[in-house]
Amino acid sequence: MTALTETARELVVPGKGILAADESGGTIAKRFAAIGVESTEENRRAYRDLLFTAAGSNAMISGVILYDETIRQRSADGTPFPELLEQQGIVPGIKVDKGAKPLALCPGETVTEGLDGLRERFAEYRELGARFAKWRAVISIAAQIPSETSIRVNAHALARYAALAQEAGLVPIVEPEVLMDGDHTLERSFEVTSRVQRAVFAELAEQRVELEGMLLKPNMVLSGYECPVQASVEEVAEATLRCLRDEVPSAVPGIVFLSGGQSDEDATEHLNAINAAPGPKPWELSFSYGRALQHAAQTTWRGEPANVAAAQAAYLHRAHMNSAARSGTWSADLEAA
Repeated sequence: MTALTETARELVVPGKGILAADESGGTIAKRFAAIGVESTEENRRAYRDLLFTAAGSNAMISGVILYDETIRQRSADGTPFPELLEQQGIVPGIKVDKGAKPLALCPGETVTEGLDGLRERFAEYRELGARFAKWRAVISIAAQIPSETSIRVNAHALARYAALAQEAGLVPIVEPEVLMDGDHTLERSFEVTSRVQRAVFAELAEQRVELEGMLLKPNMVLSGYECPVQASVEEVAEATLRCLRDEVPSAVPGIVFLSGGQSDEDATEHLNAINAAPGPKPWELSFSYGRALQHAAQTTWRGEPANVAAAQAAYLHRAHMNSAARSGTWSADLEAA
């Protein structure tokens, strides 16, 4: 077994998932504004410190995706964040893409940038303690999109990133997110998600990426959030698994779903239904949630040191709920308890 495979499997060990604490400066500023907290470097550091020092989180969290600023920061006792996580048996990772930018001659579509200089950045992030990485592509659904151009250029960039990550000794998390904003049906979501994943794995094969040493971070197959007919939890689980079985090779060790704007409980309930559904599941089916793990903690904290313990308890509760969903044992009663 290669070191990449070992790390990939460590990230999807049963009962655990990944905390995505890699919000860009703009994103975390919006989330802090919603709770009345100024987005200063110290406030961002203190908030991440709250999450990373929550006692017992390592029973449910296998890895944490950090942002460029965060991987360079330290805990209140002076310990670098990557070292603090490693001490708890949690794998530090790093977001490396530079964000989605308008795709030339393709109105309404984007391509993710950040490949220039990535080899050198990977070398630095390895020195700082990262053992895995993440790159997000964004695909929108509307009447005339996504175009084949958008799907292909984003798949190509994801595969180039993944190859560079493995060259540097980091496990790439490959994130082709099909957005659920819009009024499209579950069937349309399934069709687009299938096309995107098919293109991504074709490019990964073309660029010699070792499937055993990577993870996929896809969207679940949902009805568009504005669709008048919303699919049931069971229909979401069935469609998501059908898509994965059609498109994702069994060599991939794990699939770590993104929450994609779902509510905290919806993200947990859908993950639970996916794991509880019948039929073959050759990969570990886990989570890599950002807002769906952190929202309750943020609204409890509100920048007040006196609220840290309560915010940590809120974070640990959500981690516990998603840990249970990994084995299909979550329930509304457990949520209430």
